[in-house]
Amino acid sequence: MTAADRSRLFAASLSVLALAAGMAGGAARAQTLPSGEPVRRIAPQDQLPPAVILAPEQSPDEAAPGQTEPGQTAPGEDAPDEASPDDEETPPTVTLAEEPAEPAIPEVWAPVPTDAEGRSAYGLYLAGKLALMQGQGGAGADFLARAQALTPEQPRVKAQAFTSALLSGDLDQAARIAPAPGEAPAVMVEGGRLVRIVQTFAHGDARAADAALAREPIAAPHARAGLMVSPWIAAAAGDWDRALQAPPTAADPLTLAFARLNQAQLLEHRRRYDEAEAALKGLSDTAVIGALFHRPYGEFLERRGRRDEALAVYRKAIEGGTVDLALVRALTRARDGGRAPAMPTFRQGAAEALANAAAQASAERGHEFAAVYLRLSLNLDDTPASQLALGQTLDRAGLSAASRTAYSLVGTQDPVLYATARAQLAAGLQEEGRPEDALAELRRAAEAAPDDARVALMLAGQLMTAEKNAEALEILNGPLLNREGQTAQVHFLRGAAYEALERVPEAEAELWAAVQAAPEDADMLNYLGYLWVDRDLRVQQGAEMIQRALALEPENGNIQDSLGWAQYRQGDYSAAVDSLEQAIDKEPANAEINDHLGDAYWRVGRRREAEWMWKRVLVLEPDDARRAEVERKIEQGLDDGAATGGVSQ
Repeated sequence: MTAADRSRLFAASLSVLALAAGMAGGAARAQTLPSGEPVRRIAPQDQLPPAVILAPEQSPDEAAPGQTEPGQTAPGEDAPDEASPDDEETPPTVTLAEEPAEPAIPEVWAPVPTDAEGRSAYGLYLAGKLALMQGQGGAGADFLARAQALTPEQPRVKAQAFTSALLSGDLDQAARIAPAPGEAPAVMVEGGRLVRIVQTFAHGDARAADAALAREPIAAPHARAGLMVSPWIAAAAGDWDRALQAPPTAADPLTLAFARLNQAQLLEHRRRYDEAEAALKGLSDTAVIGALFHRPYGEFLERRGRRDEALAVYRKAIEGGTVDLALVRALTRARDGGRAPAMPTFRQGAAEALANAAAQASAERGHEFAAVYLRLSLNLDDTPASQLALGQTLDRAGLSAASRTAYSLVGTQDPVLYATARAQLAAGLQEEGRPEDALAELRRAAEAAPDDARVALMLAGQLMTAEKNAEALEILNGPLLNREGQTAQVHFLRGAAYEALERVPEAEAELWAAVQAAPEDADMLNYLGYLWVDRDLRVQQGAEMIQRALALEPENGNIQDSLGWAQYRQGDYSAAVDSLEQAIDKEPANAEINDHLGDAYWRVGRRREAEWMWKRVLVLEPDDARRAEVERKIEQGLDDGAATGGVSQ
């Protein structure tokens, strides 16, 4: 197996490890969907379509797909195919809603609208679109806003400027240019109202914000966010009747539960402690979703001086399987006699409410909605947890440049969250083909969280992609990872490092341990099977192991190649040709598979085809050792002795 193949294999596991690091830290509120399905990184080929685009058949007043109102059922998995993140004509940074079709931007303006510096509206518009496609969200939003100022009659420009301002985080600008009723679909109009009201509150005018909500609550499809934030704004305005009014009974169970949490926390502000406790205890005892409310209930008990009861709540939660960073820290604080956390301020409560609305929206695939809510939340209370959640949400929406920016803004004041953000950033950089940058980020993560085994494992894997195998082995053999009960992944990476360093007996032992710990892992089965076959150690046993791997992943071209190479090593050249041709169909640009097929063709007498395959290897950027060996075979062919074939290391 070549260094390039190792890199691909380790890179494939990097995203999984990044997720493990994030979930172990408990850093983001929405790292587990309500169904219990873990959030995963979205590979470029698997990006979800934006969940808040209006389909052509929808009326402008209908909610966007991926969004539900209180009382509605979460949508299915089907989403419109248009406006894919890969579509350069419609970059995902400006797809919050279907753009109005009329009036179209004219091909010729007479007179041409220009700004004070002589720049035309259309030039600014094109510059904005280009900046967005290049991942420069802030610059793109600024250009589009300037174009909109010159052409206020153009709804398309206004829609583009508004949504790009939202997603780039320029909330004041978004509030200024938010479309009025009749100018755009409800998804944009109500989103604009939400932004204006929250920004009014953020700038210190709670009464004006509360009055606006009292006159007209936020409607679909942003009603949930409006419902969550309204009580805190009302409380800040001194409007306690509205702040403490009962939540709507028609809401879906999770929205209703969060609304009850808001009410309980506000009751505590009013010193109505018995009512607050009853509500918090009821939430904590609720089946399935009660795990979300153990920590708020325990913190309330701490503030009431009932530390032992709080400890019991925290311990029960952890024993029941609810383990996240905030809960573990709460238990540690209470156990060590630390000061009870203060009640959230009105701004903090509103920020938390918006973050909870974002978590629900993201779970329903409304990632762009979630990003807007998190931007608003951060503008009220800039916390590392919300900043990390924003990065993850933008990542799921396919907005990789914006997600990198968000991850980079997670500060060092919380080392665990900082390390998690850097690990997530590294995973994205690796996916984009920037392994050295990914390695630098993982070194920062490991420095910030030196006791985090998951970060150490990620760093070891990334070092191996950079062929720094000795350094990786030091980490893998260190006390963080080389301990009792270590995972199959640790054994696997250690075995691969030993194999790369030509310490084959040690590699066999570690890879065998990995396979025993994870007998259904196709990559591990294939790796050990190929090692045995290629090094002529246990060819028959290796071939059987590869067959097991292929049965688990029949479309995997690398495993198909391993099978063909096993058949070649066993002298069954005709079968090898068949298997390797299938592997080429699955992985046509893989230099090693092309090399193997050339060898097999030579053995069955198809020598012209063999030379053609070897020449093809040379244009697929093989490593130096393979290039030299293939050039020798083109010149001399294969000998008539044992089937040693191409370079494998």
